[in-house]
Amino acid sequence: MQAPAAAERNKGPILAVLRECVGAHAEPGGLRVLEVGAGAGLHAAHFARALPQTRWQPSDIDPRALRSIAAYAEAMRVPNLLPPILLDVSQGWETWGGTQPATLDLLVSINMMHIAELRCTEGLFKGAGVLLKPGGVLFTYG
Repeated sequence: MQAPAAAERNKGPILAVLRECVGAHAEPGGLRVLEVGAGAGLHAAHFARALPQTRWQPSDIDPRALRSIAAYAEAMRVPNLLPPILLDVSQGWETWGGTQPATLDLLVSINMMHIAELRCTEGLFKGAGVLLKPGGVLFTYG
């Protein structure tokens, strides 16, 4: 498992904002979340544990990151954290693990846009426009 120092430092402040995004939804697993570029998986595990009303789907393009995410999920045993999926955000939303239009409540991208190619950011916004439910939130950080 990878444990980036920046992820440790910012997980608390990001979680505070995510709590506002998910609001008072109390039904366990009731909100669908897709995290694009979940990296090591520390955030995914931390947020899923803190937000049991979500069904948290982490993803990444890097196979090493997918292994790290899976290790976090196994170690922390968070029931609402789904197995990670391979996702290239620069590709059309149709390739995003079978996610259907207007089915996501929250689309999360942390520390991706400032390091990825512009086509990845464009893909993120195009995908958000199709996959988020009305009133859904695209949450970006970094």
